[in-house]
Amino acid sequence: MFPKRPVFLLLFLLLLSSCADNNFFQKDALATPEEIKGKQPAGPDSVWVVAGRHYNRSGFYRFFWGNHNRKLWATPVKLPVFHLNKVKGGLKVVKKGGGFQTTSFHLKDNKGRLYAFRSIDKDPIHVVSKFWRPTFVSDILRDQTSAANPYGALVVPTLAQAVGVHHTNPALYYVPENAPGWGEYANEVAGKIFMLEEKYEDKIDLTASYSKAVDFEDSDDALRERFEHNTHHFDQRAFAKARLLDLLLGDWDRHKGQWDWAVRKQENETYYLPIPKDRDQVFMEMGDGLLPAIATSKIMARKFHSFDHDFSDVKAYMINSRFLDERLLNELTLQDWQNIARQMQQQLTDSIIERAVHQLPPPIYSLIGQETARNLKSRRNLLTKAAEKMYDILAESVSVAGSDEEEYFKVARLDDNRTDVKMYRKGDHDKPTKLLYHRVFYRDQTKQIKLYGLADDDVFELTGNVKDGILIKIYGGLGADKITDNSNVYGLKKYTQVYDTERGNEIVFGTEAKDKTTRDVRVHAFDREGN
Repeated sequence: MFPKRPVFLLLFLLLLSSCADNNFFQKDALATPEEIKGKQPAGPDSVWVVAGRHYNRSGFYRFFWGNHNRKLWATPVKLPVFHLNKVKGGLKVVKKGGGFQTTSFHLKDNKGRLYAFRSIDKDPIHVVSKFWRPTFVSDILRDQTSAANPYGALVVPTLAQAVGVHHTNPALYYVPENAPGWGEYANEVAGKIFMLEEKYEDKIDLTASYSKAVDFEDSDDALRERFEHNTHHFDQRAFAKARLLDLLLGDWDRHKGQWDWAVRKQENETYYLPIPKDRDQVFMEMGDGLLPAIATSKIMARKFHSFDHDFSDVKAYMINSRFLDERLLNELTLQDWQNIARQMQQQLTDSIIERAVHQLPPPIYSLIGQETARNLKSRRNLLTKAAEKMYDILAESVSVAGSDEEEYFKVARLDDNRTDVKMYRKGDHDKPTKLLYHRVFYRDQTKQIKLYGLADDDVFELTGNVKDGILIKIYGGLGADKITDNSNVYGLKKYTQVYDTERGNEIVFGTEAKDKTTRDVRVHAFDREGN
C-alpha cells in the first residue's frame, strides 16, 4: 500500500523544513586513536588520516542512499604531511582556484612550474539553487560525494603510460593545522586532504614527456584556433585512445574543462594532443541504494554510471563529453576504432593492471584492490566491443566543420551504401589543394552528414548517381559560397539540403538539393565553444 497523498505531502514538507547541517563535514581528517588502534606509527612527516568519516552511515540510511564507496572514505590511510616550503623544492600560493565544489589553489615552484592543489572532498552546495541550499537537499547532494573513489586517480598514471596517453601524476597529502605559508587561506586548508598534480599551461611546463611539444593550450583556446585556421588540427587518434582509457576507468565526467592540449608543430601545421586531467570520477559506485538506483537509470541521470566488470551503457560515459566527441572524433572509421582498441588491449597486460592498482594506499587495496583489478581486466577484454559501440553512437549523425578560412568540400555518392567526403584547403581559382579531411561513410551506419563552411568563401561540390544515399546538410556559413549539387538519388525524397542566406552565394541546386536558404543570419550558427 502506498501512503495516501496527504501523508506524502506531509512527509515532503517535513523534509523541506529540515535544515542543511552546517556541521556536515568533518573538522579534521587526522585519524583518532580509536580509528588507528593497532596500526603502526605513521613515521616522520606522515600521518594516519580518514578522508571522510562523515560518509559513514547506518544500514538503514544506506538502504535508501547506497553503500557507494563509503567504506573507502572511512578507512584510515597513511599520507605524507604537506609542507609548502619542502614539496617540489618549495612552493608558493599563486591564487585560489575557481572550482564550485572543491577547494583549490594554484601553486608555483621555484622554477615557475604550476601545480593544481585540490581538496579530494567536495561540497556541491554552490551548484544548488539558493532556494534549496538551506534545506535537506544540500546534505543529500553532499552525501552523494561518497560515490566517488577518493583514491582512484592514483591508479591512472600507470595505465595511461602503458597506452601512450599523456597524464598528470597526482599525489595525496594532508595539510595540518597551523601550516605555514597559507596566509589568509590557512583555515580553508587546515585538516584537509588535498591532491597535488601538474598543470600544463606554459612553455616552462614542457618536461621530458613533452619533448616534441612547443607549448600548451586549454580547450577553449585550442578550439578557437582550430575553427579560425585550417592549419590547426586535433590528433583524432590520440583523442580516441584517451577516450577509450576514460571508458576503461569508468570516467564519465570528461567535459572540455577536463583537458589540456600539448601543441606540436609540423612544418606549417599545428597539432593538439590531449592531456586528460581531474580524475575525480574514476571507479565511481553510484547505482546501489534504492533512490540512487532510480536516479541513475537511463531515463534520468544516466551519466552517473557505476564502474563494474563490463560496459553496460557506453552512451552514459559520452553524455558529458558529447561536445568534444562530436567535433574531435569525426574522421575515424570503424576500423580505426577497432585497431586502437586492440592495440590498447595488448598494452594493458595483467601485470600492468596489477601494478596500477597497487598504487592505491595499502588499506584501500586490501578492501577493493583485487576486485578493481578483475574489473579492469574484464573491461580491457571488452574494450573492442565498447569502441565499436562508441563508433556506432558517433557515426549516426556526423558534423564536419571547416574554418574561418577557405575550404573546398567534395562529396561523392559512390554507390547505394557509400558516400565519400573530402575537405581540402582551397587554393587559387577555387581549386582544392591540401587534403584536410577524408572519410567514407556507410548508409547502414550514418543517417546524416552535416557540412559547415563557417566563414570566408567556401566551395561545396556533390556528385554521384545512386538509388539510395545519406542525407547531406550543407551550412555554407559567412562569406560568398559556391554550392553545386550534381548528384542524384533515385526517388522523390531529396537527400541534399542547403542552408545559407539567400543573397551573396552562388548555388546550383540541380535535381537533388532542397532549397533551405533564408534571410535569417542565424542559419550560420555553429557551436564552437560548447558553453
